[in-house]
Formats: sequence, C-alpha cells, structure tokens
Amino acid sequence: MKSTSRNVMLSFGLTFFLAYNLSGQNRPNTLTPQELSEGWILLWDGESMFGWEPQGKGEWKVASGVLSASSGENGWLASNTQFGDFALKVDYRTGADGNSGVFLRSLKEGEPAKTGYELQICDTHKDYPTGSLVFYSRANRITTEANHWHTLEVQADKDHFTVWLDGGELLDTRDKSHTVGVIGLQYNKDKPVEFRNIKIKPLGLRPFFNGKDLTGWKKVDSPKVPTPLHEWSVREGMIHVEKGPGQLETESQYQDFALQLEIRTNSSDPSHHPNSGVFFRGNSGVFWSGYESQIQNGYKEGDRSKPVDFGTGAIYNRVAARRVIPDDGQFFYKTIVAQGRHLAVWVNGIQVTDFTDDRTEGANARQQARLTAGTISLQAHDLTTNLDFRNLRIVELPGR
Repeated sequence: MKSTSRNVMLSFGLTFFLAYNLSGQNRPNTLTPQELSEGWILLWDGESMFGWEPQGKGEWKVASGVLSASSGENGWLASNTQFGDFALKVDYRTGADGNSGVFLRSLKEGEPAKTGYELQICDTHKDYPTGSLVFYSRANRITTEANHWHTLEVQADKDHFTVWLDGGELLDTRDKSHTVGVIGLQYNKDKPVEFRNIKIKPLGLRPFFNGKDLTGWKKVDSPKVPTPLHEWSVREGMIHVEKGPGQLETESQYQDFALQLEIRTNSSDPSHHPNSGVFFRGNSGVFWSGYESQIQNGYKEGDRSKPVDFGTGAIYNRVAARRVIPDDGQFFYKTIVAQGRHLAVWVNGIQVTDFTDDRTEGANARQQARLTAGTISLQAHDLTTNLDFRNLRIVELPGR
C-alpha cells in the first residue's frame, strides 16, 4: 500500500463516518444502510485516489467530493480491483461538448475500449452516443443537459448488459467478449469531466453457510493445544464462536472471488477488542494458513488511522488497514475481492486495503504469493474470542 500523510488520513474521517450513515440520507459519496445491506460498496471514497491508478497523461484531481480531469493529454483512471459481474452507479458532469466514458472489464495494458468495454458519455458521437458500448452496441440517442449532474447505471450480468441514464433505460444488449477486468474513467484532452458517487455491487454471490448448521464446514484444531478449546455453534442464523485457538474452514476451495459477510465482535470490556480473521486460499486442514483478512477493532491514541495489530480489514502481516471503521458490539460489513496477486478489502463499504503481492509464487501465503485455490476459514484466536458471522456469500471470478 502506498504511504499516505497523516493529515490526509485524518481527513478521511468525515467521509468514513458519513459512509455508514444511519440516518439513511443519501449524501454524495456515501452509502445508505439499505445499500450496504444489498452489497454495495464505494468504488471511490470521495476523498482520495486510494484504490485507483492513472493511465496515460490525464491530470486527475480530488476536491469537494468530486473527482475531475480538465487538463493534460488523453488518459484514464483505472481501479486496481477487477470485477466480473456487477451493478455500477456513477454520477458525471460534462460541458455541452463533453466526451468521456466509463470502462468496464478492461485491462490496464492496451486500449481499455478494446480490452474491455467503453460505456459512452458523448451525446454527439455519430455512431455510439451516450449509453452505448463503443464498438459493440448502439444506445438510443438522447440529449442531456450540459453542466448538470447525471446518473449513469449499468448492470453487467455475464453477457447481458443493461444501461440506464437518470432512471431511463438506454440499452439492453448481450456480448460475451470480456468477462472480468477493472473499472475505468476516461479523460479526453480539452473535454473536462467530473465524477462522484461511484458505487459497485458484485453480482452472483451465493451463500456458503446455510444458516442452520455447519454442513460444508469443518473444525481445525491448533497443533499447540492438546485439548481443543474453540466452540462453534449456530445461533439465530449466525455462526457463533467462543474461545480458541482454532478455526472453522470450508470444505470447498476458492481461488479468485468476491466475498461478502457481516461480522460482530462481542466484548463487555471497552478496553478489549476480540481478535479474529477471515483466512482465504488456505491449505485444507492446516492451522491458520492462507491470507488473513484481520478482524481487530482497536486503534491507538483515539486515532482510527492508527490501527492496533494491523486493524480490521488488513491483510495481516502484509499491509495494515488505512483506518479502523467498525466498533465492537455492532455488525459490520466486510467485502474481500481476491484476483490473482491483487487483494482488496472494504469495511462498511469503504475500501481500507489495496494490496498486490509481489513475492515469489508458492503454496504458503505466509511466505509466498499464494495464487491457487484454497479454503476459507473463520478464526478463533484465543480464550477471549467471542464473535458472530452471518450472511456469508461468495462468487468466483472468471479468468482472462
């Protein structure tokens, strides 16, 4: 993860708290409780360029909750995370001669409109007007109001694409050329463009916990403890764990995926924060193996940008969470996207981890870049462990 100054980290505070807005008001660059429960995450946090990488020579700026480009040569801004099937929402604003686009399932290498799809933003394009998939499918022509915010929505469900602008359908088409890739924002020289409210929801997630019993799961004991202490049960549709060490792992294995779940850390002592984790790409039956997405809500000096023990959402021992978002005693949402060497984590819809594992490839994620399929495990850390897990869902990502 790239280093970020303390002042910038502290400035994230307002956005993070607004993002989990219990009042239900839908302010720019935030998610409502309903959106969180439906699986939406913020692809752009409204404050920084975290999780994105400029391509080409366009000059991108962040100010007052708006992501914009108005100078430089042609270029585009690419998400570091790849998505397969998804619903995407984005607000944009251009001038009367605006010409931009949103790239879908593209690669950073090559031309994004050809390695993936370009969702057009240009009313005057003679062949592919606003809402079209350039080179693939033409949308109904419309004229939008210049210098006014518009909401572009697209659902990409396997080969089926549906596009809406300000609630009205512009395109319903099918194409199977590209199955997974990054999301991108386009800047054409001398055509200023602004974006905000960039939200995405992975599609196709299926439960891997049935809500009734632990079918499909198995317990793995610590080799250092002769008598197993971890206690797993199902309560009110939740996986409940107390004590430890130990783990509960899936019988199935997963390689590249998007995973979402809800977690609650239970503690009656405000100075103690239960420790746990979600392991993935682990070795079946091997204690605490694979990558660990940390669960630890503690932070130092009253500053959420100073996590204790890497912090909730971190890739443990690899990169710390940039901010601790959740509190003990309350369910929070976690999204993990693993695609090849790139791992990303969102907590309550805010991305806290953006990590690319550049180590030599191997079978042990603690020492090497583990790229092959493995188990998913829930961790029982120690005798003070007390957590609940619910709504565990996953979708595997296709390869390129």
